Amino acid sequence: MSLRLKYLSFYLIFLVLYALFNYYPALRGYQALHPHYPALAWAWLIVVFIGAALLPGSRYLSKYLPHNASRLLMLLSNYWLGTVFYLFLMVLAADLIRLVDRCFNLLPPAYKTPHPAIALLIMVLIVMLQVYGSWNARKPVIRHYRLTLDKKSSKLETLQVVMVSDIHLGWIVGLDRLNQLIDDINVLNPDIVLLAGDVIDEGADLTVEAGIPQAFGRLISRYGTFAVPGNHEYISRQVYRVGQYLDAAGVTVLRDRWIRLDDSLYLVGRDDLTRGRFTTVDRKAISDLMQGINCEELPVLLMDHQPFNLDQSAQAGVDLQFSGHTHLGQFFPNNLITNTMYEQDWGYLRRDNFQLIVSCGYGTWGPPIRIGNRPEIVVVAIEFQ
Repeated sequence: MSLRLKYLSFYLIFLVLYALFNYYPALRGYQALHPHYPALAWAWLIVVFIGAALLPGSRYLSKYLPHNASRLLMLLSNYWLGTVFYLFLMVLAADLIRLVDRCFNLLPPAYKTPHPAIALLIMVLIVMLQVYGSWNARKPVIRHYRLTLDKKSSKLETLQVVMVSDIHLGWIVGLDRLNQLIDDINVLNPDIVLLAGDVIDEGADLTVEAGIPQAFGRLISRYGTFAVPGNHEYISRQVYRVGQYLDAAGVTVLRDRWIRLDDSLYLVGRDDLTRGRFTTVDRKAISDLMQGINCEELPVLLMDHQPFNLDQSAQAGVDLQFSGHTHLGQFFPNNLITNTMYEQDWGYLRRDNFQLIVSCGYGTWGPPIRIGNRPEIVVVAIEFQ
């Protein structure tokens, strides 16, 4: 399959699902309002149509509109994405309740069919969720872990690692958030900083990108800053461009390669799992990537954006893996999905000598909201024994 066809297939599937998520609440809202308020029912359809059109429309118009106008459209389109997500779930829940009521006959007669009061309640709940989620998404926490690696040949006794994943710089997460992140990291006095993928979002904001080198160039650490690509670097088709920005900032990008750091440990960076989906070349197998590494000699730290195939990392001799990608679903109840998709969708896992830390990320994809989790900066105090 050609690269162009791969991208077209990806976006087509997304747009079909997005259309279905808009169609269902539009239809049910119209059915609830029309018997009582016909004009309001038609107004509802118009609102949903305009909201649904914002997502593809803002991406297209961003090429022609002034920067601030484009950013406003992007923000509105992403908030609508969050709105329609919860609209779909709540309307579905209301329909399921009425379906159960057919067996138990618990609801008052007026609520056995779509009712304007239910529509109003749903909208109030969604507004409350959006307000809370927007506030919560801008309140990062510092998440601390303390662990031991049993590799006596390392010259180091301790290592202070600061890891951040899923910043998603772009139209929504801007330079103000990035500069605040840099300030917060520097206060932690890290020995090493790890950027575990998805530095940028697929909705690329060139004004933000131009400020990346200067912002990341302010990071201060003993051994430097290292990064790996995530899936959004590939979805945006900017994996090489982002690499150039990071390189200009003094950040070392490890795309399927490793380094020996101060003769004290190996740091391995895997390219993202989606490389083969959006390019003509798959990433290296972990066994090939770690050729030349003496796993018995020094500790092996791995950055791999997506926490898949953990058995492969463990069998290859990795001591500690850093991942992100999951966002812990970003907003409830998506965490129920990520929990079934990944052996570990957030937090710490130990299996024999293999250890894993998965971050739920710093930024947001799509709606700038987080519900059921907090954005985080991960600090890992490693002791070598």
